[in-house]
Amino acid sequence: MARIPHVIAGEKIDTAERYAPVFNPATGEQQHEVPLASTEQTEAAIAAAKAALPGWRATSLTKRADVFFNLRQLLKQRTPELAAIITSEHGKVLSDAAGEISRGLENVEFAAGLLHHLKGEYSEQVSTGVDVHQVKQPVGVVGCITPFNFPVMVPLWMVASAIACGNTVVLKPSERDPSASVYIADLFREAGLPDGVLNVVHGDKGSVDVILDSPDVKAVSFVGSTPIAKSIYERAAANGKRVQALGGAKNHMLVMPDADIESAADAAVSAAYGSAGERCMAVSVLVAVGDSGDKLVKAIEERIGGLVIGDGTDPSSEMGPLITKEARERVESYVAGAAAEGATVVVDGREKQFDLPGFFTGVSLIDHVKVGSKVHSDEIFGPVLAVVRAESYEEGLEIINEHQYGNGTALFTRDGRTARQFEFDVEAGMVGINVPIPVPVGSFSFGGWKDSLFGDTHIYGPESIHFYTRSKAITTRWPDPSESQIDLGFPSND
Repeated sequence: MARIPHVIAGEKIDTAERYAPVFNPATGEQQHEVPLASTEQTEAAIAAAKAALPGWRATSLTKRADVFFNLRQLLKQRTPELAAIITSEHGKVLSDAAGEISRGLENVEFAAGLLHHLKGEYSEQVSTGVDVHQVKQPVGVVGCITPFNFPVMVPLWMVASAIACGNTVVLKPSERDPSASVYIADLFREAGLPDGVLNVVHGDKGSVDVILDSPDVKAVSFVGSTPIAKSIYERAAANGKRVQALGGAKNHMLVMPDADIESAADAAVSAAYGSAGERCMAVSVLVAVGDSGDKLVKAIEERIGGLVIGDGTDPSSEMGPLITKEARERVESYVAGAAAEGATVVVDGREKQFDLPGFFTGVSLIDHVKVGSKVHSDEIFGPVLAVVRAESYEEGLEIINEHQYGNGTALFTRDGRTARQFEFDVEAGMVGINVPIPVPVGSFSFGGWKDSLFGDTHIYGPESIHFYTRSKAITTRWPDPSESQIDLGFPSND
């Protein structure tokens, strides 16, 4: 059976003491095995990154930019091939996979502008004959720990910015769909990136702990569930590292009575069930205000019947399977328990029959969900849309703001005043107005509030430049030797 190798200092290594299976979610069959790195192998990857750091840091910004311009071209050329890899191991349909690559490409394009992003500042004559300038320098070796649901986009969100800033990287992707990360490393090398600047190690908690504890790793980026994000933040921060740890989400879509119901229903279906709901920006709760509820539920139910669920490689498929059997069982357990919590299961995805043997489930629509119930509170991470009823804008806003997560949210309305007030009032890091999935374009940054983010810095875009660099201020004076004298006082601005 084919093995998916580590990439350490440019060398591909597929040996290990332990291996994990990699399945095709559409068939349920194991197609690869991935070596789980030992402590020594993870330390070797960190050492390779450390050894490559001086040379890469000294590489001119122009030459670094060339790598990203080359990488951009390669990613555009190889999108079909890379999308097929994503679909084979994650299960999402090919159009979703290609879209993921496109969003990751945005940050590659942003990183290519490093000549601008890494400019410092200069002030002359801050004191008589004294000038001050400030420069941005890399933090060092960076650990990037990425999730299964976006095996290309999230690594590119982290790795591109980190490398552009002059850092070297140890990437630990999800062991569930690891091939894409190796493919990305190959493209970086083809684009001109020196060996050791980007290293890929596959593993589980053991590998992550080595990264978190290593004194040679200076910063850690993570995307995953909230409990793990919090644990990683605490452990890495205790070890003196910079940390950005993005956690879970429960994104609410507030629909006002004046909204275009047909458009809102289209948006809800797309945002709730796209990529089988396995994305942290999926709309998982629809808050229907006033008399919008019945009309919305009916419109969504009508649209659900036409969704085509099947193998992601089938061009007619609109939604693929879940990543694993365990993920399917977890998602379906929430549907099974919804009625006992007082909700109404309008469409039960467990009832849908599939000819394919993979990890498929149908989409579920649950109405009259009570605030605080498991269906409303927990991140289900599957094709389940919960509908909560609210009597007013104020009640709907309170439902959103009192939730533990604050990743993304959306408002559907025709009224500009309500929209402006929502932007001001809502406690979430990303807000859409008549936009169900408000993922910012590459020139902005991505991240939530509350239990959706641990650390102070969002991912990709401008905030990533801040995270992956540290500032150094230099004060200079070139006096005439004849003016030299001893002065024991505190430096002044005279």
